[in-house]
Amino acid sequence: MPTLVRSLLSRVVPPLLGLALLVGIWSLVSVTSTNNFPNPTETFWQAVKVFGNPFYSNGPNDQGVGWNVWSSLKRVALGFGLAAVVGIPLGFLIGRFEFLSRMFNPLISLLRPVSPLAWLPIGLLVFKGANPAAIWTIFICSIWPMVINTAVGVQRVPQDYMNVARVLNLSEWKILTTILFPAVLPYMLTGVRLAVGTAWLVIVAAEMLTGGVGIGFWVWDEWNNLNVKNIIIAIFVIGIVGLLLELALVKLATAFTFEEVQS
Repeated sequence: MPTLVRSLLSRVVPPLLGLALLVGIWSLVSVTSTNNFPNPTETFWQAVKVFGNPFYSNGPNDQGVGWNVWSSLKRVALGFGLAAVVGIPLGFLIGRFEFLSRMFNPLISLLRPVSPLAWLPIGLLVFKGANPAAIWTIFICSIWPMVINTAVGVQRVPQDYMNVARVLNLSEWKILTTILFPAVLPYMLTGVRLAVGTAWLVIVAAEMLTGGVGIGFWVWDEWNNLNVKNIIIAIFVIGIVGLLLELALVKLATAFTFEEVQS
């Protein structure tokens, strides 16, 4: 068998087998269920109907799946963007200065394990609205991976580089732009990738509690309508969007490897 064909089969066959296993288990559950659990065929045709008009709008509480995903992505982008603006510079400062590291590390260790949804009531109390509260929840849960990974990256910069900077009497700005930033970039992008995954997980749960337009609210609304087929479709949509976000950031991270930065 040619090497190219063998390589192609090794890439294609395992995912197809995994998908077939999922469909098989799903079919078995639907057959044995006493609660009229939808089977894959029924869900597929419902998906065709749902995606046939994904951007319809019949009011604020009756919109297509496309608008719901778009609303969720906008919240994620805003909360994640604010977290990046705050978290990445803070990570550089914590990694660069030992005093700040000792000052912030206990706070990070205390707050980072807190469940994302525990922050939602605080957001509702402070911001008096579901949308800013959801953005706040994304912000507070996305900031930790960026702070921690950026700080670790700064702390792992070889000491020889810093000694050279000291000999050359470089300013802090020069140290940041010519030494720290190129060396820390792979760590920083890893933190960004982890933060985006966290943000997408959090927004779905937050929207289920706060309501409005969004993929999480759509799941909860379909549950209230006992439309299990749409819930399953939403689960696949959430997974696919999360996968696409992950792949995009992995591509971005691999484009900035240490060797490429150094060249």
